[in-house]
Amino acid sequence: MAAPNIVNVSNILGKTVGAALTTSSADIVTNSSGSNKVFKVNTIIASNVDGTNNADVTIAFYDASATATYYLAYTITVAADSSLDLLSKSIYLEEGDKITALASAASDLQIIVSYEEIS
Repeated sequence: MAAPNIVNVSNILGKTVGAALTTSSADIVTNSSGSNKVFKVNTIIASNVDGTNNADVTIAFYDASATATYYLAYTITVAADSSLDLLSKSIYLEEGDKITALASAASDLQIIVSYEEIS
């Protein structure tokens, strides 16, 4: 669970992932142990695709070096037919760290995470 030095990087790759959320916590972005990479997470957006019902989103950061989970958003309501920006400043994922997410209702929420893979 090292934090690779990013002063002299050779690659910065822009990445975006999306997922439909369920009521079970799912890994959205994972920086594998031993990857020799740092992920700079720039944006996390949750969208409610249900035209009628609100739904709650929970977004967590798993810190592998502390073996602990910390919440970026905990049961935050996303109104029907709307989106919510859940990250105001960039965060970094070191080796073994990850972002997880779940919704209060299956198939009501979708998530998009934009990040840079630095090596």
